[in-house]
Amino acid sequence: MEAEIQIAKGGSQAAPDRPSLVGLDREGFAAVVETLGKKPFRAKQLWSWIYRRGARSFDEMTNLSKELRTALAENYTLDRPAVTVNQRSTDGTRKWLLGLADGSQVEAVHIPEARRGTLCVSSQVGCTLSCRFCHTGTQRLVRNLDAAEVVGQVMLARDDLGVWTAPDEERDLTNIVMMGMGEPLYNYDNVAKALRIVMDPEGIAISKRRITLSTAGVVPLIERCGAELGVNLAVSLHAVTDELRDEIVPINRKYPLDELLHACRTYPGLGTTRRITFEYVMLRDVNDSPAEARELVRLVSGIPAKINLIPFNPWPGSPYDCSTPETIRIFAGIVERAGYVSTVRTPRGRDIFAACGQLKTATEKQRASERRAAAQ
Repeated sequence: MEAEIQIAKGGSQAAPDRPSLVGLDREGFAAVVETLGKKPFRAKQLWSWIYRRGARSFDEMTNLSKELRTALAENYTLDRPAVTVNQRSTDGTRKWLLGLADGSQVEAVHIPEARRGTLCVSSQVGCTLSCRFCHTGTQRLVRNLDAAEVVGQVMLARDDLGVWTAPDEERDLTNIVMMGMGEPLYNYDNVAKALRIVMDPEGIAISKRRITLSTAGVVPLIERCGAELGVNLAVSLHAVTDELRDEIVPINRKYPLDELLHACRTYPGLGTTRRITFEYVMLRDVNDSPAEARELVRLVSGIPAKINLIPFNPWPGSPYDCSTPETIRIFAGIVERAGYVSTVRTPRGRDIFAACGQLKTATEKQRASERRAAAQ
């Protein structure tokens, strides 16, 4: 069985002549209704149609008057990001290349599992972190995504998977991980606005317990994330010394291990029912020795945590090789004997470059003038 690829005509979301309501919070809907001279309760109806039922057209909103539906259609859209390329891996993983109104592109990935499905969401076009093992890190940062573009990835996935009306226990999209392109905490305001919309129980209604935000270590915003959003935290650790982490995760030069681990120890809500996930990519002869496994255990001692070991996913020109299965087994055994859950992530979607660390788009090749022309 070969991977499937579908290329959509067009390539980018057209620059709208009317703003989309997707991405508005409750205050935004209240302002829209007020502008149209309608009663405040209409805002709640709009919210439900868009975020609970996934309406794609104002004509679907049958409990709104024809006059209001016409006014909405004349002034607004319900656009999500446009699918440029839709790929399906041999293991069922889906990857969407999404075209945005300014010509930029991002990728979102859906990973199906038994009785659940996880959507990996991007927060930036490109990335500024330059982690040496990450394909996205070779792409320069173009810009932050706005809240509509973050929420739009979730809604687009629900559209394509057909899960808006499915019972909760039958849905193929149950979890969200902010682990796509970009560093979420460097786009905190937009990401926070989007996640509040996603978590709202009267809308998309994905619980904060099913949402994980991954950071490479933006220490000043970790506490705020926990206090304001209460989502699960994953930390891209990948090294147990400042010397090595400075090299492969350059943000460590600004926020070294001591500062990062202190922020983890004091993460709001941490306890027996909430643990931090430390992500650790396994690089052959770089960070995978038994001594480094023992040092990892020492570093996270006292933190409610689990260790997620990630076999390195290669990409063209990558400078590293994946640790051998035996090396990973020995490393995991040391961590587990110290009392920590140590999972080895099964690579998914490698054949369509959808696995961890493989996401990258061609946006960086576009000059700003070209992106403006595409938007026009």
